[in-house]
Amino acid sequence: MKRYNFGYFVHEGVHNIFLHGFMSFAAVGIIVACLIIMGSFTLVAVNADSMLKSLERENEVLAYVNESLSDEEAQALGAVIEQVPNVASCQFISRETAMENFVSQYQGDSLFTDMDPTILRHRYSVKMTDISLMRDTVKALEAVPGIAKVRANLEISEGFITVRNIAGAVSMALILILLAVSVFIISNTIKLATFDRREEIAIMKMVGATNGFIRWPFVYEGLLLGLSGAAIAFFAQWGIYGLVSKQIAGNDTIHLITVIPYAQLAAPVAGIFLATGFLVGVGGSLLAIRKFLKV
Repeated sequence: MKRYNFGYFVHEGVHNIFLHGFMSFAAVGIIVACLIIMGSFTLVAVNADSMLKSLERENEVLAYVNESLSDEEAQALGAVIEQVPNVASCQFISRETAMENFVSQYQGDSLFTDMDPTILRHRYSVKMTDISLMRDTVKALEAVPGIAKVRANLEISEGFITVRNIAGAVSMALILILLAVSVFIISNTIKLATFDRREEIAIMKMVGATNGFIRWPFVYEGLLLGLSGAAIAFFAQWGIYGLVSKQIAGNDTIHLITVIPYAQLAAPVAGIFLATGFLVGVGGSLLAIRKFLKV
């Protein structure tokens, strides 16, 4: 591409954007809205997945040993528990250690001093490989002879899994739908410009202008619209994400939810938004101009 042609193409692309200001504004607005909706659901899925991974690192299921077992028999259960599918590791906690941990939480309270450790049970702290299989693992642990009961936060883990799966599925569906909508809007914007210049395009074709020479201004127009929408969406997403993060951090009822700082996600979000804007803008332009080049 020659240097003076490049300047001409960019100039024509910018000129077309301002020539059809309302349609250009609508196209950019649709792209921004689509990217923000798509990005919001995706970020929810990413945060839910991060919390699940954190739970998998910190998850703890307590398996209480039957009181009828001796100390030696209770400690021997560890080898059996480690053979249960999805169990990564287990740690024996004697009733004495459990009592020390309990009393340490109420230091200074005379009510809990000099308590008899025999009121507690021996137990195992069990960590799992895959938190999504917690329910099955709990059932398997309960079936181990010598285990009286198992305590696990099934509701919390399954809640995070459900949020992650729903957000992921919705994100994928929205990506496909909103990309199609964006391409349609960009395509119609470019079609309006090409329709107004259809006679000019026909004359250019008849005097020997190549399809590429005619096509490039419209491609640049779509590209500028797509990248403009992506840039606006990125900063708008940043603001929305920061506002939601601040609300979550300041709410005591949902303190268990941790939000990944946007700074850690900015680079991939920017890359995805720009790539989407590029594909939508250029793709919509190429689809729109193809018909008018058949002279």
